[in-house]
Amino acid sequence: MAAKLRNANLSRANFQKASLTGANLSHANLCGVNFRSASVNKVNFSDANLTGADFTGARLDGANFTNANLTGANFSDTDLTGVDLSQANVNRVKMPSV
Repeated sequence: MAAKLRNANLSRANFQKASLTGANLSHANLCGVNFRSASVNKVNFSDANLTGADFTGARLDGANFTNANLTGANFSDTDLTGVDLSQANVNRVKMPSV
């Protein structure tokens, strides 16, 4: 069963190498969270605050970032294929090298 953490305050949490596949993190405060090498496939991050979050090496297949604040987030060494970034704030985001 997928975690339901809608509206949760998880600022600065460490989810490095965690499996959060299918979790609902919509509207959550995820500022500065460490998602390095985590499995966040099909996670709902819509309307979440992910300012400064680190997704380096994370698996993101089908993740939903609609309307999320991704200011300063790090997506180095990730594959963003199938990720929904509609209306997301991607100011100062570090995207993967092509």
